[in-house]
Amino acid sequence: MLVLALRNVFRQRARTAITLVAIVFGVAGLILSGGFVHDIYFQLGEAIIHSQSGHLQIAKLGFQAGGTGKPDQYLIQNPERLKTRVASQPGVADVMARVSFSGLLNNGRGDLAIIGEGVEPATEARLGTYTTIVAGRQLTVKDRSGVMLGHGVAQALKLAPGDHATLVMSTTAGAANTLDLEVVGVFQTFSKDYDARAIRLPLVAAHEVMDNQGVNTIVVSLAQTRDTLAVAGSLRAELSGEGLEVWTWQELNDFYDKTVKLYDKQYGALRLIILIMVLLSVGNSVNMSVFERVGEFGTMRALGDRSRTVFVLITTETVLVGVIGASIGIVVGVALAVGISAIGIPMPPPPNADLAYIARIQLVPSVILGSFLVGVAAATSAGVISALRVARIPVVDALRQGA
Repeated sequence: MLVLALRNVFRQRARTAITLVAIVFGVAGLILSGGFVHDIYFQLGEAIIHSQSGHLQIAKLGFQAGGTGKPDQYLIQNPERLKTRVASQPGVADVMARVSFSGLLNNGRGDLAIIGEGVEPATEARLGTYTTIVAGRQLTVKDRSGVMLGHGVAQALKLAPGDHATLVMSTTAGAANTLDLEVVGVFQTFSKDYDARAIRLPLVAAHEVMDNQGVNTIVVSLAQTRDTLAVAGSLRAELSGEGLEVWTWQELNDFYDKTVKLYDKQYGALRLIILIMVLLSVGNSVNMSVFERVGEFGTMRALGDRSRTVFVLITTETVLVGVIGASIGIVVGVALAVGISAIGIPMPPPPNADLAYIARIQLVPSVILGSFLVGVAAATSAGVISALRVARIPVVDALRQGA
C-alpha cells in the first residue's frame, strides 16, 4: 500500500506540487511567526533581568509586598555573610547587594522626587548588559560621590555628566540629610516609568547618607536563565526559617507573564488561521486530484478491492504528501529564520519604553515540531474527507465517471 501510494503521489505531479506549496507555505509561516513571538519573550525577559531585577532577589519577609514606602524597616544586616552563602550555590554567576531609598534630587533650580538604589558598581556593570548608557559612563568603585541618572530624571532636571546635584533624604533615624553628587552617566532601561524616577549611586555613598550599613535586597545573577527555578528552590530550602524570601524575576515582574499570555493567545489565533488556510488550500487540491481519479477507484473496486482499501490508499497518499511538504516547510522555515536573524528586524520601542531593538527569529524545537504536525494534520484531514466521499460512490457511478 505504501509503495503504491508513493507511486501515485509522484504520478500526479502537478496536483502534488500545488499541495506541497500550500503546506510548505503554512509550515514555514508558523515557524517564522512562532520564532518571532519567542524572540519577544526572550528579549523582554533578558531586558528585565539584565537592566533591573537580576534573576533572583532575596529580601526580608514582606519587603516586596510593603517595603517600597519604608525600605529602612526591611534591612538585612551583615549582607556579606549572606552573599557568600548564596554565591556557593551551583549556577550562580554574581551576587550583589542593593539598598533602596527615596528622596529629592536638587539641581540648584528645582527638586524632583526620585527613587534610588545604592549599588555595587562592578557587579552591577556585569549584570546590566541591557542597560544603555546614553551619556557619560558606568559607575566605578572610585565614584564615592558619583551618581547615574535615569534618562527621564536627567531630562526633567536638565542634568548631564559633569553636572552636580544634591540628594535630600531622611536617615533611618528620621533626621534629614544631604549628599552632594556628581553626575557620571545617564542610563536607559526597558522601562520608561523607571527611568523617569530612578537614580543609582555607590552603595558606600547610600550607606553614608542613610547612616546605616544594611541592605534591602541581595540580587543574584545566574549563568543560565533556565536555571532560575532550580536555584530559587534550592535557596528557599536553605534560607527557610531565617525571615527571608526569595523572588524570581518573573514574580517580581508580573507584567511579563501577562505579556506572554497575550502573545500566546495571538499566536494561537494565528496558528488556527494558518491551519484553516492550509486546510482549505490542500483540501481544494486534494479534492480535485481525487475526483479526477474516480474512474480509477471504481475499477479497483470492480476488480475486488473494498471501499476501505480505497479509503486507506487515498489517506496514505495525503499523509505522505503532508510529511513531505511539512519536511520541506521546516527546511525552508529554518533557512529563512537563519537568514532573517542574520540581518535582524528593526523594531520600534515597545509600550512604556523608549528604546528600539533588533528582533530575530528563534528556532524553538516545540514550535518546529508543532508546525510539522500542523502541516501533516492539514493534509491528512483533507485526505480523509475526500476519501470518505469517494469511497461512498457506488461502483457503477464511479465506472461511468471514468468512461
